[in-house]
Amino acid sequence: MNEAANRNRRSPLSPVGPRKARTLLAAGGAAAVLATALTACGGNSLEKEGGGSADGGSKGELVVGSAGFTESQVMAELYSKLLAEAGYSTSISKLKNRELYEPALEKGEIDVVPEYAATLAEFLNAKEKGPDAKPVASNDVDKTVAALEKLAEPRGLKVLPAGEAVDQNAFAVTEKFAKKHKLKTLSDLGDSGEKVKLAASDECEERPFCRPGLEKTYGIDVTGIDPKGVGTTQAKEAVKDGTDQMVLTTTTDATLKDFGLVLLEDDKGLQNADNVLPVVNAKKAGGKNVAAALEKLTEVLTTKDLADLNRKVDAERQKPKDVAEEYLKAKNLL
Repeated sequence: MNEAANRNRRSPLSPVGPRKARTLLAAGGAAAVLATALTACGGNSLEKEGGGSADGGSKGELVVGSAGFTESQVMAELYSKLLAEAGYSTSISKLKNRELYEPALEKGEIDVVPEYAATLAEFLNAKEKGPDAKPVASNDVDKTVAALEKLAEPRGLKVLPAGEAVDQNAFAVTEKFAKKHKLKTLSDLGDSGEKVKLAASDECEERPFCRPGLEKTYGIDVTGIDPKGVGTTQAKEAVKDGTDQMVLTTTTDATLKDFGLVLLEDDKGLQNADNVLPVVNAKKAGGKNVAAALEKLTEVLTTKDLADLNRKVDAERQKPKDVAEEYLKAKNLL
């Protein structure tokens, strides 16, 4: 999957704010993202905080927002099916990026979205304090979520708990290269003294989470940047054939095995905590029933699960809704 073209949500290389929607690095691929019209409005009178429905009957309608990349679409389907299981009437509204769906969430035009802790924290931070705002996200998920909550609450948004699943920048080498030099972590690579040419975006040259971070945090000798994008087929092919030695991708890249690549662990926490979590419109979907329904997924979903779900859609051409239903049934959540 071409993450740079499809995720369009967070700059894999930016320490803060908008690429976002994770936007910084992926902006160049925006044209590849399919955007569809936002549905008219979010749910009608929904649950009261006490857990009952406002009208005494059905719990009401909820609109789940989805961005224009595979993972977001699968997550939206997962959320939608769990909320339907909990008694809500649900629909999914696909939007291009965070710049579109976050304001819609604040207005109540959509009610729930799958999000990424560090990315959304810096998006809202920049929105409130400007693009040069001091970063609030870090590699500590608890502190990052706490910072996000402070920024979200005044905007009428409620942040639900984060789980284990995380989608963040990652670096991969060939299995052969890793085995030859006994590499499992980025620290191992730095200690090995091996020189690497890195397939990435040209922004990697200056972004603190890319070349500068690899050199400063891990002592990795990066000889140059091959500007083939983030996790693109071309970038991974360049590492596979030996033109480059390492590629910038993501922890949920679904195609690494197809290229004989393996991730090196970010053992010193260079990357921010972009754990997956639901964010809801507090007034319309902030009650305990929505939280309880979505928490069932948060508690079981892993990073590996996300990569597997992405693979089924991108490589096996299954529909996101079918992949979501199969996963939830396998986890006994439907």
